[in-house]
Amino acid sequence: MREKTLFIELFQPFAQYRNPFTFYYGQTYPLPPKSTIIGMLQNALNDWYGQGERVKKWWSLKVSIHGGFESIFWNYQQLIKGTKTGISLVRFRGRPTLWNQDRPLYGFPLTSQRSPVIQQELFNGWLYILIKGEEGFLNKIKDALEKPGKVLSLGRSEDVVFIRKTRFVREGEIKHSNAREIGIIYPTYVYVKDPEKILARQEYPVYYIPVRVIFRNNGKPVRRKAEINEKTFRDVEFRPVIHVGPWKYLELEKKVPFEEYRLNDMILRIPAGEEHKEGVSGWL
Repeated sequence: MREKTLFIELFQPFAQYRNPFTFYYGQTYPLPPKSTIIGMLQNALNDWYGQGERVKKWWSLKVSIHGGFESIFWNYQQLIKGTKTGISLVRFRGRPTLWNQDRPLYGFPLTSQRSPVIQQELFNGWLYILIKGEEGFLNKIKDALEKPGKVLSLGRSEDVVFIRKTRFVREGEIKHSNAREIGIIYPTYVYVKDPEKILARQEYPVYYIPVRVIFRNNGKPVRRKAEINEKTFRDVEFRPVIHVGPWKYLELEKKVPFEEYRLNDMILRIPAGEEHKEGVSGWL
């Protein structure tokens, strides 16, 4: 099995990568988590959940996320307040009607309840994503992104993305080195096992991001969307990462290996130490 690295460049006008650990307002992560990116790729291949070994294949992909947004703004929204039974389709006053909380969802003077929420949103983003995996599988992903059969989104369904470039990284474009200070040009996520022992400076914001999401019924992965119901368990694995901003140095207590990708006029640097050895890695 030959491993290769796929480079994806995309533009996203608006985004909201909801941080589930915020309650009084909807905070967004500064960059999409790994699970959000995998979800976009699964959607592009019409393979949201996979079956058998495909579940493992999706989540065994290594992802490195870079880029940023021009600005952050606040958006006041009224979100639908759901119930245990969810939203259903019923016949009301002689016509099919979306139903929630024993009331119509839309189109009548008295509708189901909404919850006012302030959402933090991102504007005008450029994202550079590197994905390591088996060559044949990456070829399928590449083809689906180059000739999408639908409008692709990253995060919410309304947060559409425009794929600018997809290509495989060539061997001559990767340089391996070691350093205690790694210059980061484009903002990125870095996993750090023990920040107090590994980082020389404790100045980087920490986020717990989802890196794997599997829907399960009675402990078994869901194979298709129709199998999801109110008893489906959403099994999420979170991982702590630091967010290193633009033109910053990732300052460490000791030298660690890192990879430098020179893609035309772009330089992406990724701490590449094995998690159990160095305790730091830009691959999620």
